[in-house]
Amino acid sequence: MPQKTLTDGAVTRAEEAPPAASPRRWWILAIVAVAQLMVVLDATIVNIALPSAQADLGFSDGNRQWIVTAYALAFASLLLLGGRIADLFGRKPAFLVGVVGFAVASALGGAATGFGMLVTARALQGAFGALLAPAALSLLNTTFTDARERARAFSVYGAIAGAGGAVGLLLGGLLTDALDWRWTLYVNVAIAVVAFAGGWVLLSNHRDAAGAKLDVPGTVLVASGLFTLVYGFSNAETHDWSSPLTWGFLLAGGLLLAAFAWWQTRAAHPLLPLRILLDRDRAASFLAVLITGAGMFGVFLFLTYYLQLNLGFSPTKTGAAFLPMVGALMVTAQLGTTVLLPRIGPKVVIPLGFAVAMVGMAWLTGIGVGSDYVTAVLPQLIVTGVGLGLVMPPAMQLATGGVAAEDAGVASATVNAMQQVGGSVGTALLNTLAASAATDYLAGRDATSKLVQAQATIESYTTAFWWSAGFFAAGAVLAFVFFRRGVPEQDAAAAQVVHM
Repeated sequence: MPQKTLTDGAVTRAEEAPPAASPRRWWILAIVAVAQLMVVLDATIVNIALPSAQADLGFSDGNRQWIVTAYALAFASLLLLGGRIADLFGRKPAFLVGVVGFAVASALGGAATGFGMLVTARALQGAFGALLAPAALSLLNTTFTDARERARAFSVYGAIAGAGGAVGLLLGGLLTDALDWRWTLYVNVAIAVVAFAGGWVLLSNHRDAAGAKLDVPGTVLVASGLFTLVYGFSNAETHDWSSPLTWGFLLAGGLLLAAFAWWQTRAAHPLLPLRILLDRDRAASFLAVLITGAGMFGVFLFLTYYLQLNLGFSPTKTGAAFLPMVGALMVTAQLGTTVLLPRIGPKVVIPLGFAVAMVGMAWLTGIGVGSDYVTAVLPQLIVTGVGLGLVMPPAMQLATGGVAAEDAGVASATVNAMQQVGGSVGTALLNTLAASAATDYLAGRDATSKLVQAQATIESYTTAFWWSAGFFAAGAVLAFVFFRRGVPEQDAAAAQVVHM
């Protein structure tokens, strides 16, 4: 027991010190990482299996995008609600319910007998992922109290968040080639069993915002606002930007989110306390995650098409082609969060990462019809991975660090929402720009020539890569402007440990 001094009634330093770190914290990190991998890879694992699923279930090309979009819509629109539920009712039940629900939805999708059943399952995956993801991220923030250990934990988490899409492509290719497209969904059941067993044993329930109440009007406003925003950008893929189904939903989404921001200044128990956004470094980190999500899709989406359609790679080989980028990202994730960020601060590290990623994407525009992977793709992917590793994990750490414990879940949810919305915006915008570039290239040329068609496709890819490079360039400038100088201060009392 800590001893009290009799002088002035003061307590000893032992009593004033923050609680000791959980002895199970590294096991908790492993379980959280497994759960996060399941959520992140599901954003891409189904992409490679889509042609097989389409042939099996017989749905149209126009409906194909909704297999991907249903997941993003549910995930992005419900994230803040999921984060607040974790704060109000406890992270352990939120985590476990999220894992079980995700597994059941995955099994339902794997057993789908038609398009409607598959889309419903994907939407349910997104909904339960919205409960699971913020609970997982906030567990890291409250479990790791030592600044150095927290940095290491977030480097692992950030690397998974950044590289999970590429892992999904590889795993999706392997499962589709070796077994069947349905196993890209069934595999989640096996992952969920591990995550649930670990969570049940290692976690204990802790409610940091137990006295608060759920902000129902705020929940409705932000969920509907994010839904209509993502829906509007998704419509841009199949409709023109001038279509009311595109700009109408975008406008409605913007108005709903503005109404949500207004309501948060008046609500007694706000869903997203504005104090979370008022910290300059945290707001800059949210912006960095948003831009990274938008730019990363230029790598995954269009390079996947290029490798399969132009270079003739199989689904498995396509996924493996991204592994060097994953390796580079994981190495620099450790370097960025544990070495560079504590020494030189985010004002240097994150703009540097964006600048390196920009160089990688600009270099990637040199691909051609007869290019070779080893010379025209591999070095560029590694450079891009190095850059993203210096952005994603440090930004995630700064976005969730230093918040009050009762706000950890909703801060974590905001990070995930930024990544999802950024990815949705990037997908729609880059798809539209790439399609326009291909159309412009074909104008006045022999559209029946296979060589001209192939070159038009290359033109669409390189246009997307240039725009991704532009996103990263904007990220470098904005990060340099908004991040504070120096090393972020560590507030030991900000997010107290959850006793496990």
